[in-house]
Amino acid sequence: MRLVLQLVARLLVVVALCLGAATIWATIDAYRSVDRATAASAERVSQALEALYWRELLLRSNRTREHLMPVSDWRTIETMKLISPGICVRFEPVGAFENPLCGQSKGIGQPPPLWFAAAVQKLFGTHAAVARSISTRNVTAGTVSAIPDPDAAISLAWQHIVDNIHVALLMALAIAFFASLAIAHTLAPAQQIVAALQRMAHGQYRTSLPRFRSMELAMIGQAVGDLGERLAQATEERAVLTRRLLEIRNDERRALARELHDEFGQNLSAILAFASIIEATGAREQAKSNVASDVRSDVAQDARMISQATHRIMACLRDTLNRLRHPPAEELGLEACLVSLVDSWRSQNATQPMIQLDLQGDLADVRGTVAATAYRVAQECLTNSLRHSAAREIVLRIERRTGTENALLIRVEDDGGGDAAKVAQSTGFGLTGIRERVTALGGSLSIARARRGVSVAATIPLAA
Repeated sequence: MRLVLQLVARLLVVVALCLGAATIWATIDAYRSVDRATAASAERVSQALEALYWRELLLRSNRTREHLMPVSDWRTIETMKLISPGICVRFEPVGAFENPLCGQSKGIGQPPPLWFAAAVQKLFGTHAAVARSISTRNVTAGTVSAIPDPDAAISLAWQHIVDNIHVALLMALAIAFFASLAIAHTLAPAQQIVAALQRMAHGQYRTSLPRFRSMELAMIGQAVGDLGERLAQATEERAVLTRRLLEIRNDERRALARELHDEFGQNLSAILAFASIIEATGAREQAKSNVASDVRSDVAQDARMISQATHRIMACLRDTLNRLRHPPAEELGLEACLVSLVDSWRSQNATQPMIQLDLQGDLADVRGTVAATAYRVAQECLTNSLRHSAAREIVLRIERRTGTENALLIRVEDDGGGDAAKVAQSTGFGLTGIRERVTALGGSLSIARARRGVSVAATIPLAA
């Protein structure tokens, strides 16, 4: 899972927790708001009745104090305006058949769900009544008692919660959205770092990264740049060492070829000459004596067998010398040598797989080490396809790519149905040798599954 999505998911969890906490807080605040409205209504009505009480006391002093507050005087529209919605106010002592004076409870909100009403009733219980004295100086003047209507209180609490939750939900969505954008913007440089690592995986070790504002990302970018620089230096040093190793090995091959030619070649030539002399001498003596001699015949036959064995050894030695010496591609050019190589395999394997040679681009000026390496790759791949697979068709494609690539592509593909994975993991000297040669020139070698067999492709930079 992407890091941005993980951070956004965690942010949403935090937002959900905060929204839950806001819901709980809004529920408690809604419950308390009803209590506050009840106390405020009782306070306002008591203050209004206090003024009415003192007016009656001054203007109607001939009446008893118990009858100073007639019902008709305090149950007015002005008093109703002082009572909050859903709150009922009662004047005590209560007169006969006197009902509480309640604030407007219709239209204060939608009916709450039953589960909400049950939960609030269970968690918080009922609201307590609030009593206020009409006059602090005369306790006999009466009191005002206010209590919220249970159904109206629940509706008020639900409406309060809904209003607060709507605001909280909108804020939570806005915070989640803008925070997600901020997170995505902050982590956007990670894509550049990943792209740089992918380029490094393909051999482009020296990759430049911009200077990031975030200190952590800047440290990561610096570490990636340092790693790429060290990898580039190590690759260059390895290439130099590999070239030197190849040069030493080529020198050893040349020295070995000279030794084989000078020592074995001369000795084999001497053996062949001696065998020819023995065979000729035996034939002359047999002709002079005119007598059939089994011994002389056997000697002549042994001499001929020695000559034949020597010829076979010399032919094998010539093949070995051809492989030990540098291919003629270094001097004669790649195109001519490849044509000669394919013709040689075709002549040796007339009934074997059909070999197709596909040359693309101008190969006339491809010489030297690049040509020698390309020739070795083609030679080794053709040898493996002919010896280790049941291929009926082999395609050797050499392509010169110009422009920014400026490289030589060698691809050998067969239809022998081999296992590309096993071939890639092979530790044979042939594949190991050509891989070292290609790597030493800054190129790459890949082995992949073809449509009906195995495909081996090597890319060699022409600037090598």
